[in-house]
Amino acid sequence: MPAKLNADEFLNKLKALRSTAAAKSHSHLAADDDDVILGVRMGQVFALAKEFMDMQLDEVEKLLESPIHEARVGAVSIMDFQARSKKTAEARRKELFDLYIKRHDRINTWDLVDRSAPHVVGGYLFDKPRKILYKLARSKKMPERRTAIVSTGYFIRQGEVDDTFKIAEILIDDEHDLIHKATGWMLRAAGDVDRRNLLAFLDSHAASMPRVTLRYATEHLDKNQRTVYLSMKRG
Repeated sequence: MPAKLNADEFLNKLKALRSTAAAKSHSHLAADDDDVILGVRMGQVFALAKEFMDMQLDEVEKLLESPIHEARVGAVSIMDFQARSKKTAEARRKELFDLYIKRHDRINTWDLVDRSAPHVVGGYLFDKPRKILYKLARSKKMPERRTAIVSTGYFIRQGEVDDTFKIAEILIDDEHDLIHKATGWMLRAAGDVDRRNLLAFLDSHAASMPRVTLRYATEHLDKNQRTVYLSMKRG
């Protein structure tokens, strides 16, 4: 590995991009009071991650351990780029998946999950048993539950929607707004592939599901259908 493709060098380049204005606008991304928002635009973080996409995973893990939020965005972006690459061997895909699951404690905000779960988790599990997603769906930790549903986005793009609807049913009574949104987002995408299954799901759950989930899930329905399902919730 070239010496420059390490966590320290990544952090040096990341810090050179910091901006006070960006730090203020990104403050909502902090996981907790210990999370440091450096103030680097996400496009710049992604570009830097692309430059470092061949970084070895022990160095990526060092970035995951950083208190700097953008460093962890960089880490999951590197993982995502590697997972997407057609040149990546199956053994490395497993290593990426294992690192994601092992260090989910550091993949602890919605944006970190969304940036990496579809390809790192969903892509790896596509031709494998998916029990881990159902375990994550029942986790007490919001980011793990979000991983469960967002990972199915990869399956949806391959035309498979069964896991999306099954996991959405597990999450339908979730109390967290970030799960409501993610579930609605995935239901909407699954409905674009299989409208019949979406309508059946809505027939069963529209009256009781969180309103934001319902609004997201029905967004691509025609006006009359959407009105019917939204009125079921009001009733």
